[in-house]
Amino acid sequence: MSADGSSADQRKYKGVRRRKWGKWVTEIRVPGTEGRLWLGSYSTPEAAAVAHDIAFYCLRRPSSLTALNFPSMLPPHVNSNMSPKSVQKAASDAGMAVDAQMIMVDSPMNDEIKANTNDGSSCGGGSWERSEGRETETLSISIDDYL
Repeated sequence: MSADGSSADQRKYKGVRRRKWGKWVTEIRVPGTEGRLWLGSYSTPEAAAVAHDIAFYCLRRPSSLTALNFPSMLPPHVNSNMSPKSVQKAASDAGMAVDAQMIMVDSPMNDEIKANTNDGSSCGGGSWERSEGRETETLSISIDDYL
């Protein structure tokens, strides 16, 4: 354990840190300058990691993808000729998309919807989807939507 009470394994994604109040944040240095590029504050560490990956790839264009947290989630059309502000926007948007998707997956309402649609019962009280004849919709967000 470190002096602030957090364990070393809590920080498992490159370029991501956790604030005292629980939010996950990320920023990156802009090559050739002393400045840092703020990439955002997120509810999940995965979202912050994806934002960092996009910015890292755009700004540094590494020869190997092993330096990324999620190399398989990197969109194929990421452009290395983007300005730092454009990189910031793309990374932030991608992180927010992942955050939204992760929150939807972990949502208690989503768990309730899954339970109601998978229980197979037709007794009173069914889910609101059945009562209105709707199917459960899943949130389909891709990083590609924001780049």
